[in-house]
Amino acid sequence: MADQARFAEQAMPYMGSLYSAALRMTRNNADAEDLVQETYLKAYRAYGSFQEGTNLKSWLYKILTNTFINSYRSRRRRPNETDLEDVEDLYLYRRLGGLEAASAGRSAEDLVLDRFSESEVKEAVESLPDQFRLAVLLADVEGFSYKEIAEILNVPIGTVMSRLHRGRRALEKALFPFAEERRLATPADVSN
Repeated sequence: MADQARFAEQAMPYMGSLYSAALRMTRNNADAEDLVQETYLKAYRAYGSFQEGTNLKSWLYKILTNTFINSYRSRRRRPNETDLEDVEDLYLYRRLGGLEAASAGRSAEDLVLDRFSESEVKEAVESLPDQFRLAVLLADVEGFSYKEIAEILNVPIGTVMSRLHRGRRALEKALFPFAEERRLATPADVSN
């Protein structure tokens, strides 16, 4: 009983972020809910093997990602469902503590991203192949380090770096027409 209480106390605070990640992976509310439920069931069953003092969030994301890869990617996906209430803000800096945090330390990239609509960025991310999309989401949205992503995806760090580079490059190419349209870039700005 103590393990149940400790698991609930430690793991449940991550449910919201796991659901958000699952929704980005599956692109479907029902599948995201199923994925999170299955993740928590597997995590609960394996909680006895979790090593105290290690990163619980990373451990949960590894279970989530492996469950997605093993179960959901091979299934035929249902048509995408879009509900305006479920559209998530992809700009992590806005979620880090209000307007003060959003303004502090803003990079030139942040300022440029403000000119893109969320749907353009979301569409570009969703168009990435799964292996690149997962790496980009885990690094740029969830904030995991290369080492943590390597552990979550069970691949070498070099593979993570390669997938991130290729995924970010694909995003750059996908978003370039919007940047050019808004005069944020010129044809010379993107290298082929």
